[in-house]
Amino acid sequence: MIYVSRRERFCAAHRLFRSDWSDAKNEEVFGLCSNPQWHGHNYELFVTISGEVNQETGFVINLKELSLLIKNKIILKIDHKNLNTEVDFLKNKIISTENVAIAIWHELEKPISELGSRLHCIKLVETENNYVEYFGN
Repeated sequence: MIYVSRRERFCAAHRLFRSDWSDAKNEEVFGLCSNPQWHGHNYELFVTISGEVNQETGFVINLKELSLLIKNKIILKIDHKNLNTEVDFLKNKIISTENVAIAIWHELEKPISELGSRLHCIKLVETENNYVEYFGN
């Protein structure tokens, strides 16, 4: 088994909040990340694939195909967007880094399997100090 990762970058705004809570409760739980005027991050997304090396190509997956898939399924939908209001696959979610990583997994798992590979991990870096890794269900 070998693992191959592709890094992509995107910038996006979001707000951590629950609409059923007061502003005071949201601020108490989420702090500055609950700013009603939003805040943004320069995210790094790492998509890791696992599999065996194809003896004909020497690849686990064609990285050009993987890059195009990530750009079409994820980056074009979230780059320079408000994650709370503009991204279809994030509707009705609290826009934590954890939930964004899980949603990205669900968007990519099937298309990657259709390319003959297996999605191993989504790593989403929100800041230089904070990131999450999701390995599926």
